[in-house]
Amino acid sequence: MPESRSRKKPAYTPPPEAKAEKGNPPWLVPTMVGLMLLGLAWVVVTYITQTAWPIPNIGNYNLLIGFALIIAGFGLTTRWR
Repeated sequence: MPESRSRKKPAYTPPPEAKAEKGNPPWLVPTMVGLMLLGLAWVVVTYITQTAWPIPNIGNYNLLIGFALIIAGFGLTTRWR
């Protein structure tokens, strides 16, 4: 009876080492917190001055700018490790 061919298995090679996780860039947290606080201050000033400030004559778009700053700050939280 003929013998079956033996399968040649490739030599074991260990998986490459996982890269160490990098920390946050030093600018991330201050920028994130700064944008959220600036947006909050922008919205508060807009409400207190009845849409007259921080930028006069654009009305409720001041609220849009404030909320855009807050959303940009929250967007940066997705990069936080």
